[in-house]
Amino acid sequence: MWSNISDGANRGNPGSDGSVKSPDMHSALVLNASYEPLSVVSSRRATCLVLSEKADVLEQDGAVFRSERMTFPSPSVIRLRYMVKVPFVRRAALSRRAIFARDDHRCQYCGGHADSIDHVLPKSRGGQHTWENVAAACRPCNLDKRDRTPDEAGMRLAKPCRAPRASAWVVVSVSGVPDVWRRYLPIAS
Repeated sequence: MWSNISDGANRGNPGSDGSVKSPDMHSALVLNASYEPLSVVSSRRATCLVLSEKADVLEQDGAVFRSERMTFPSPSVIRLRYMVKVPFVRRAALSRRAIFARDDHRCQYCGGHADSIDHVLPKSRGGQHTWENVAAACRPCNLDKRDRTPDEAGMRLAKPCRAPRASAWVVVSVSGVPDVWRRYLPIAS
């Protein structure tokens, strides 16, 4: 059906480093009819929703899908034409990637680059694996703290550990949030 995606950077063709970028590597933000973020899908899936008249394109990413008889701009943000009822409040799943995203890849004890996670109240002392008890940390700080609380180790957290806000799942689902998406997303922690 769709054979190629292209733009000024020759997307879909070998790059200067020899790698080939697939059209599915691009993501599109899907908004409900009320402009509430619903999900992140591939730009190819977003194009299918637009072509089947289920959604409208709000933003484009500059790339182009081509078929034998048609050329279509690759969407970056689409809005569904109908309201989808969401029966639950979507939350970001607790994972290493989500913790690093929440803490901006910074150690919460010294401010350096974080490469591990730390349980503020150690699991061996009854601490749970929850958003409120897990922080990003560098290995030296994690080793210094060991099986102690921050107070016992003489360390202080840069900011309290909290669960991310409701729309933070978008930030976690992609490696970097494109600038054009920011105006459609409520402020996420």
